[in-house]
Amino acid sequence: MNDARRMGKSELFSHFAERFEVKRTQAREFFDELTALAEKELKRSGEFVLPGMVKLVVQKRKARMGRNPATGEAIKIPAKTVVKARIAKQLKDAVLPKK
Repeated sequence: MNDARRMGKSELFSHFAERFEVKRTQAREFFDELTALAEKELKRSGEFVLPGMVKLVVQKRKARMGRNPATGEAIKIPAKTVVKARIAKQLKDAVLPKK
């Protein structure tokens, strides 16, 4: 699996265009709209779910103290807002080996 190349945007659009018999531009527009919808929902409610795949969640991080790895000096890391991706359990179970 390490020698496998990941799928790029171009291949992704081509795959969906071929699978659903639409033009590549229409497939790209679908993903552009999905991205815009995710942004809008994250701003509005703080989360966006693609059922069976992933849940995107806005999370606020508090300010904290850290260390500069080069000098070891203590530094203040400011508070910030980040987007976290939580992978759906069924996708994890399908991809990851059983323990």
